[in-house]
Order: sequence, then C-alpha cells, then structure tokens
Amino acid sequence: MHGVHEVASSNLVTPTNSFMQFLSLLFFFVIIIPSSILHEYAHGWMADQLGDPTARYAGRLTLNPLKHIDKWGTILMPILLFLITGGHFLFAYAKPVPYNSYNLKNQRTGPLWVALAGPFANLILATAFGLFIRLMPMTNLSIFLSVIVYANVLLAVFNLVPIPPLDGSKVLYAVLPASQYRVIQFLEQNGFVILLIFVFFGFKLLVPLISFLTGLFTGGIGF
Repeated sequence: MHGVHEVASSNLVTPTNSFMQFLSLLFFFVIIIPSSILHEYAHGWMADQLGDPTARYAGRLTLNPLKHIDKWGTILMPILLFLITGGHFLFAYAKPVPYNSYNLKNQRTGPLWVALAGPFANLILATAFGLFIRLMPMTNLSIFLSVIVYANVLLAVFNLVPIPPLDGSKVLYAVLPASQYRVIQFLEQNGFVILLIFVFFGFKLLVPLISFLTGLFTGGIGF
C-alpha cells in the first residue's frame, strides 16, 4: 500500500499441534513486518525509477527497518492484537514511503506501476520461498517457510482490493475513464469506513484465493 499504512489481517488455519500453531503464529507476526517494509521499499524504488526521487531524498529508499518502523503500527498494535485474538486477526503497517506522482515521467501509467510494485514485490518473495520449499525435504522448517509465502500472498492480495488507501484503489483510478471522477471522489471520501467494513465482513472472501495461491507456490504445503 503506497502513501498509507500497510495493512495485514489473517484467519489462520489451525495446525494439529498446538505448539506448532503458536510458533507459526509467532513466526507470521515476525515475518509480516519485514514483508511490509519490502512492500513499501518497492513503491519507493519504482517511483524513483520512473522519475520521482522523493523517497531517495528522504532517505527512505532503503531496507533498513529503522527507517520504516512505526512504533505503534508496526510493533505495539500487532502485539496487542496478537494477544487479544490469539493470532486470528493481525493488523500491522510500516511508515509509508513518500511519493509525488507529479514527478513521474508518465502521469497516466506511472502511478499504476508504482501502485503495483508493492504487491508484486511480495509475490516475488512468495515465489522464491515457494520454490525453495518445493526443492527441500518436507520438515517442520517447510511449514515455517510456508508462513512466509502465506504472509506475502496475503499482503499482495489484500492490498490489491480497490478500496482507498490500499494499492488497488490506485490501480482502479489509473484505468477508470475521466468521466468516472465521481466514483473516485466517493471512494476517497469514504474509503476508510469502507475498508473497515471490508476487513471485518468481507476479508473472508479473499481467504480462498490466498489459500489457493499459497498452495500453488508451495506445492500444497501450508500451515
């Protein structure tokens, strides 16, 4: 998600072993933070490649977590939600990378590529770990590595939902004709409320897709 908080929520499949469940949930929590940072970095990197050096000038075009961590959104809030819900619902975000679309060389397609860069980075990471899982013997390590795949697939899919402030809204804006400006105006004015409603009542619609892609990348190995 570019220019806004990074969000992740999860309804995790319960493994047969409760200890493994706890370790998987804890590992998911640890992984979602660097995955979110990579997501934000990708937005800044793509913007820089397309003509906007804002993130680079701000010192944010780096994978150094200290430059991206938000004390509340990246650490305290996820821990609180983890304890309250037992890991059934996780929500975290990294500080948004600054970005000025007016600096992009192509004002029409530039914002589209910047928006897609974050989810695409997560899918690349999911693909890499998925291939590694397929090549290694089936062990408990495979289960934990599948959590990395799941977390990154979740970030990619969730952020492509076309609701502000998620990346999917920027993709939608890029393909909508100018005559549909009222749709954009409505979403911008009500996006946060719509997103909250979706998180609590519509996220379950994404679970089959997230599970399918995770299985596709890992060869059916999951947690």
